[in-house]
Amino acid sequence: MKGLSVLIYLDNAATTKPCDAAVQGILKGLEVFGNPSSLHRCGVDAELLVSDARHAVAESLGCLEEEIYFTSGATESSNTAIFGAFKSQGKRRHRVVTTTVEHPATARPIDELERLGCEVVRISPDENGVISAESIIDAVNEDTFLVSMMLVNNETGAILPVGKAFAAIHRRFPKVITHCDCVQGYMKLPVRVKTLSADLISLSAHKIHGPKGTGALYVRKGLHLPALVMGGGQEKDLRSGTESVPLICGFGAAVKSLAGDLNDRLERARHLESYLAEKCAENGGATLNYTGEKSPYVNSISVAGLKSEVLLHYLEKKDIYVSSGSACSKGKKSGVLAEFRIPVQNMDTTLRISFSAETTEADIDALFDGIKSAQAELAHLR
Repeated sequence: MKGLSVLIYLDNAATTKPCDAAVQGILKGLEVFGNPSSLHRCGVDAELLVSDARHAVAESLGCLEEEIYFTSGATESSNTAIFGAFKSQGKRRHRVVTTTVEHPATARPIDELERLGCEVVRISPDENGVISAESIIDAVNEDTFLVSMMLVNNETGAILPVGKAFAAIHRRFPKVITHCDCVQGYMKLPVRVKTLSADLISLSAHKIHGPKGTGALYVRKGLHLPALVMGGGQEKDLRSGTESVPLICGFGAAVKSLAGDLNDRLERARHLESYLAEKCAENGGATLNYTGEKSPYVNSISVAGLKSEVLLHYLEKKDIYVSSGSACSKGKKSGVLAEFRIPVQNMDTTLRISFSAETTEADIDALFDGIKSAQAELAHLR
């Protein structure tokens, strides 16, 4: 807030505002201050809270509680999945299959596997900006030990064919480990372990109105991953370190608060996506960058003649918050837009507009009022 102005927050793919339930969950976790590993009542009370959160996450995915491991966030989850798969099978087989549009939390660990001697096959979108299931499946062979693919791209909202590809890969090559970065899909799209056919799934709390600093990794029962963080044996020895009870409680509370109305929220997001498209058409200088199969929560637009960073900061002065791409890139070009065949002239004029359960048509109206004002005031910068 600045004075009496209303904050218009449209950068929910970067992070979301913690919901009231999450805040109350965090406070409860602070009050029950025992160490979950302690055997006395204070410890048992803390462990019960962690177990309750684990149950909420497991129920949301349709899996067993014992298949959910709490981490410090999706970056740690993805690193654990990728390096764990390498330590488990990378000495016998050497190929990794992934895409060119992954989040750095997946892409950089796989770059490191390549440096360590793995053969990495990176599948790009086709001329229409689409990654087909067949292109992923065809890249897998007997020497493959890991296939890693995100469900929803964090810059365009594109939905990748995870379930179709992974199911076929498991039928043909049952020993291949499949990993899905599900950060932008979880609690937004109908996501279930069975439909994803993934052995490993990375989740984040702060993308779903939970706290920063916690997330989870789903590990299919029967799949053994070597520990990367060693110590006291917490999280069944996969991820040692005293559990952050307050953050985990906030995570579980956020999941519970969103679980009951996922389909309603999805329909509402689709309506907002359509409304955004209408406003782009009315503006004339604004265009949608990606219109293929996508999540309605993440949208990429370009505003002709206005550099992304200039427009971003202009809107910020009006308390309208958007991003120019992935928050993790901190303004650096990620190359993802080029991979999705976004026109070159749109690259430097792109804004990412991402919704939450709290986004309204009025927020989008305010955004385009700001864009129209910028087009008039900043015309000399074109």
